[in-house]
Amino acid sequence: MSPEPAPAVPVRVDAAERVPDSSAGPADTTEHTARRTAQHTVETAVEHVPDSPAALAADVPSDVVRDPSDDGTAVTGTPPAPPVSARSGKASVGDVVLLGSMCALPAMATDLYLPSLPDVARELGTSVAGAQLTMTGMLIGGAMGQLVMGPLSDRFGRRRPVLVGIAGHVLTSLLCTVVPSIGVLVALRVSQGFLAAAATVGAIAVIRDRWVGAEASRMMSRLMLVIGAAPLLAPSLGGGIASQVGWRGVFGALAVMGVALAIFVHLRLEETLPPERRRQGGVGTALHGYGQLLHDRGFVALAVLPGLGMAVLMSYVISSPFVLQEQYGLSSQAFALVFALNGIGLVLGAQANAAIVTRVGPLGVLRVAPVVTLVLSGALLALALTGAGGLVPLLVVLFCILTAANFTPPNASALALSRHGEVAGSGAAVVGCFQAGVAGVVSPLTGVLGGDAVAMAAVMLGAAALCLTVLVVATPAYRRRSADPAVADAVAGVGGH
Repeated sequence: MSPEPAPAVPVRVDAAERVPDSSAGPADTTEHTARRTAQHTVETAVEHVPDSPAALAADVPSDVVRDPSDDGTAVTGTPPAPPVSARSGKASVGDVVLLGSMCALPAMATDLYLPSLPDVARELGTSVAGAQLTMTGMLIGGAMGQLVMGPLSDRFGRRRPVLVGIAGHVLTSLLCTVVPSIGVLVALRVSQGFLAAAATVGAIAVIRDRWVGAEASRMMSRLMLVIGAAPLLAPSLGGGIASQVGWRGVFGALAVMGVALAIFVHLRLEETLPPERRRQGGVGTALHGYGQLLHDRGFVALAVLPGLGMAVLMSYVISSPFVLQEQYGLSSQAFALVFALNGIGLVLGAQANAAIVTRVGPLGVLRVAPVVTLVLSGALLALALTGAGGLVPLLVVLFCILTAANFTPPNASALALSRHGEVAGSGAAVVGCFQAGVAGVVSPLTGVLGGDAVAMAAVMLGAAALCLTVLVVATPAYRRRSADPAVADAVAGVGGH
């Protein structure tokens, strides 16, 4: 592969520059012709906004890119060249299993340990909210870790940060087996989430290296076949381990799983970011990359949506042991069964999304999914407040919510990452940081509000309402035509580079 081309200097397209000066030479005429072409392309994109990034990408020439100043003015220049393996066609089963296993590492560290929360609270002498901090600490650590691991992934490639992070996860898991207090356990869980983030960032960055648009969203949905094994199997497995050797043994099992994953990654993960495509520099370069991302308002809005969708899910996850076991009296075996059934809902939603997104595009799915989640969350709160029908209607609506909630994160993530392929690692880090961070901040409110079914449903409804609000106010999802340059720029950005 040839070395990465030098970045082009953006040239603004103004209305007055559409017609070249008659006295201009051949070079000037060529420049003005390029400018007219770019202006015409942008005007066409504004007037005919497609429903999917794939459709938009087909209409926009590769030499039209977005101005980093994000003021709505189209510019011309040379877009970043894709890596060797980019746009490599449909994902294989091996790709899904490998990347899904990497993404599932934090999920396994959460769900395997989940049934032990009441035991942890009793043994370490803490409250419900204190025990839940060991869950949310993992999320907060993951959010911070992704901000560090993203630039490292862009600097050193995809493989090495992943392997180092998994090794750190194994070490912290072993340390969790000998903790003396809840404070130490929370601190170690934050560290565990920080280090495990390397696997998630690496997997998402590899997806962005190789696929874009609907295919990227489809791939993220397919990962749920692997990630879905966590809620399906982990609670039963974790409960069985805890019943035999106690909750500390669960962390020993997590260490063994981490070793197995490290071997799998070492043998199967190919490097998708060749040396000539890696970003040079240290902290300053990383901060510049984050500044570029955070100044893109469309990217930030899309990146927040997966976090709010995850907040709906995590509000259920961290509350369910107390709601279902303590409030409704389910046994640990019955709880594991219910959790597994709801896990099936997650998988069904992911696979339905994978099929639908190729027809209507990620943006089309986003127009519907948050609305459905909001309506169902409202119904859940009504059932929790009235107690109508007892536990069964509550579980049915929960199943529907978890199925619907899984449509938002993969599509919002795919659209957000399609805007900044040149810093895919950092982009994945910001998306992951928002996803874990927002969920980590919102979901503990269930414990603060009482930890019962009403508190769980209220927090889920609030997260769903905020998700829809961001989608309506801060993205062009419901604006098919607009003369506003900022809106046009946001829509164009959804199409990727």
